[in-house]
Amino acid sequence: MGGGIVGLATARQLLHTRPGLEVTVLEREQTLGQHQTSHNSGVLHCGLYYKPGSLKARLAVDGIRQMVEFCQKYNVPHEICGKLVVATDSEELSRMETLMERGIANGLEGIRKLSGDELREIEPNCGGIGALQVPQEGIVDYPAVVQAMASDIEQRGGRIVTNAHVADLIQRDQWVATTSAGDFTADLLINCAGLHCDRVSQLAGHKRSVRIVPFRGEYYQLKPSSSHLVRHLIYPVPDPKFPFLGVHFTRMIHGGIEAGPNAVLAFAREGYTNTQVNLRDLADALTFPGLWKFLWKHPGMAAQELRGSFSKKYFCRLLQKLVPKITVDDLETGGAGVRAQAMAPEGALVQDFHFVRGHQSLHVLNAPSPAATASLAIGDEIIQQLDAILEPPN
Repeated sequence: MGGGIVGLATARQLLHTRPGLEVTVLEREQTLGQHQTSHNSGVLHCGLYYKPGSLKARLAVDGIRQMVEFCQKYNVPHEICGKLVVATDSEELSRMETLMERGIANGLEGIRKLSGDELREIEPNCGGIGALQVPQEGIVDYPAVVQAMASDIEQRGGRIVTNAHVADLIQRDQWVATTSAGDFTADLLINCAGLHCDRVSQLAGHKRSVRIVPFRGEYYQLKPSSSHLVRHLIYPVPDPKFPFLGVHFTRMIHGGIEAGPNAVLAFAREGYTNTQVNLRDLADALTFPGLWKFLWKHPGMAAQELRGSFSKKYFCRLLQKLVPKITVDDLETGGAGVRAQAMAPEGALVQDFHFVRGHQSLHVLNAPSPAATASLAIGDEIIQQLDAILEPPN
């Protein structure tokens, strides 16, 4: 269940590795990959930021290799352009050292430290005092990846059903999924429903021990006349005190420079603007104690993110930390995405990918970035976990 990139990648890997299976993908929307997959920044993440030994680290490193091979095989537009992680003060410079150690531990190759002068040889308008150059990072057309995956699934005998909103799940000898496109039966159920994965797991009989809290990320774009100010992917050194990465600059695969995002509570799980409100979704978030505990822990960050949502001038000031020459006049409104972020009852964001096994079922309950990059590797991980479910007891 779920026709985003994780669900499609899982279906594809099943068909490639388990020939003879009958695989059906159920997608609630009219077309595939309509939400997180097509509303992200289009970056191929190579595993720099993630804790060594975590699923994110392992699957990102394996995932980018698989994704690049997939793009080459199916002629999907992509580019391994590298990125710069920029330190703007001495404290960030110190954290940058730790970040480099983490990247090396995760198996990244070719990382090197740059002085401020070396940084400006590559990125003349960047204002940092040092940087990490990460050559394995890239950009890609994820909607084109989705189309290539869908074609491969159907060519291998898989079935994709759109407009299939799952209303109920009943476990008999098989699973029965009641949807707006009819009833479907299956021996195995795999929940890759993204923004609605916690609700689907609840339909399957699981308590919602973690809750999806939708955070909207809003972007600006550099006007074409100002795009020369940024040549590469420019990222900040993350602050471990804050749960989100912060604003950055992203080259897009079909041209243009994206700047952002912030992170604010969305009033709907598909709420791409602050005027889109779904009362059920909003009530679901506001009645969850974990959200209020999260806001209590991070009041300053929450206020900053909200201010950036309503003030273009303030958003620009955040961007100027990385590229001081950026002005308000250089920016025009870009897109937005909603992140399906799992949150624990105590108010902590679930940082790693999170899978829950059930009877003849597996639920992907947290798959934030780098899930798109790692989607094929996530599919392999799901298959391994399914094998454990199906393995007969000794």
